[in-house]
Amino acid sequence: MSPTPPTGQLLELAVTDLGIIEHVRLVLGPGCTALTGETGAGKTLLVGAIELLLGGRADPGLVRDGCAEAIVEGRFEIDGDEVVLTRVIPADGRSRAYLDGRLATASSVGERARSVVDLHGQHDHQSLLRASVQRDALDRFGAIDLEPLRAARARRTEIAAELALLGGDAGARARELDLVRYQLAELDAASLRDPDEDRVLNEQEDRLADALAHQEAAAGAVAALAGEGGASDALGVAVSAVDGRAPFSALAERLRAAQAEVADLVAELRGAGEEIEDDPERLATVRERRQLLVELRRKYGSAPMPDGGDGGSGTLADVIAFHRALEQRLADLEGHDARAAALDAQAREAADAEAIAAAAVGRARRAAAEPLARAVEAHLAELAMASARVEVEVGEVDPGDQVTFLLAANPGSTPGPLARVASGGELARTMLALRLVLAMAPPVLVFDEVDAGIGGQAALAVGRALAELGADHQVLVVTHLPQVAAFADAQISVRKSARGDRTLATAVALDDDARVVELSRMLSGTPESERVRDAANELLERAAAVRGR
Repeated sequence: MSPTPPTGQLLELAVTDLGIIEHVRLVLGPGCTALTGETGAGKTLLVGAIELLLGGRADPGLVRDGCAEAIVEGRFEIDGDEVVLTRVIPADGRSRAYLDGRLATASSVGERARSVVDLHGQHDHQSLLRASVQRDALDRFGAIDLEPLRAARARRTEIAAELALLGGDAGARARELDLVRYQLAELDAASLRDPDEDRVLNEQEDRLADALAHQEAAAGAVAALAGEGGASDALGVAVSAVDGRAPFSALAERLRAAQAEVADLVAELRGAGEEIEDDPERLATVRERRQLLVELRRKYGSAPMPDGGDGGSGTLADVIAFHRALEQRLADLEGHDARAAALDAQAREAADAEAIAAAAVGRARRAAAEPLARAVEAHLAELAMASARVEVEVGEVDPGDQVTFLLAANPGSTPGPLARVASGGELARTMLALRLVLAMAPPVLVFDEVDAGIGGQAALAVGRALAELGADHQVLVVTHLPQVAAFADAQISVRKSARGDRTLATAVALDDDARVVELSRMLSGTPESERVRDAANELLERAAAVRGR
């Protein structure tokens, strides 16, 4: 299955000191928005501002005369989160980029913007010009099931990894066998069983290393308690002093309990002291064993596991785990030939399964190529490119991963890759036709020059097509045609005016009355004419009826 495409829209665009724009801030809504205005008013600058957010080249020549830098900011909603992307172009020096106010690379900002925006009219940022996107488009159009192919490729990769782990080089395998056997012999000889053995040995060493002192301490304690004039005698004197006297009956009982406790302590101290042996040979054995465990922890406690896993933290438990893994690795190496033969057979089966799945995908892609081309051509005919020919070329080698969209915009011309053979307007209309045919598209689509060289019914068709896209996407279109602008849900007028010796551009969102005036200007250049305004109103009403809103 294809990954879920991102959702989002461009909520706000702010441009400062870019070209003839001093400062413009546009709040954009869903649906289709038309950018209109006289030639040279600055419409393309706004598209260029979006292109900068997409990672376009930051040319210092774009900075308004006399200004230190140009700034473009875009506030986007991307998958439910608001994100602010910024490009700063200095008149002198390197450009800067920001993501939510924090420094970022221009490429990372562009990647974030390109996840939701596709720009048509300039070649640099049109996702459908990329071979991988064209292949995905064909797969989606043809409802081509890629899962069997993906599963077969994954199985081949899995088997190859298992074969690599077995070791394919006989000499390397023999050397590893020698090493594993040597390590196993060392660990087998150590007979490690208890992960706490080093702690137990530490306690034993402490006991044996200080045996005489321990014995003397026990004897001293016994003497202090049971010797002449010791604690036991003192308690006996105390009991005799208060015994039989009523005021001290409870205390006398406690003194007798203390006498019994002291007697028990004396017996236990004497026994504990007698159990401690001064055994130099045993001490040497314990110390030798402890040193062996230290060496084993150093060598194997943090070493990478024989199966390729990460090493441990250097504990005795890690050494025991390494020992178990070594035993498994020895079994794998000794059973290499049988396992390798089995894996080779599985690899051949997986290769056959991949070839079958690849052939099925290749056939499906080639079967879908012609219907996709014809569907795009049908839309191009409505968009004043009736003579255009579209071909979807699928590579001969299965699964046909080499997919290329070809276009012949004019009669007699040879179809070629989209980016090479189409003018700006032709390319934009071709992309519009593709978007109408394909369900896939980024949520924000920007069209520049889409209406170049057309008019009349073709212009109405372009307007209807953009409105259709606007039902499911946010569409921004730069247009000179009133037929196209009338189909938009919203309209922004870009105007330039003189301020002293400078020319500045502004952008204004139009209400219903202002749209009538702007469309009248676009129709005839005489917005004051009542007849022209009636025509503009009629155009808006007709577009609204077609849109169904």
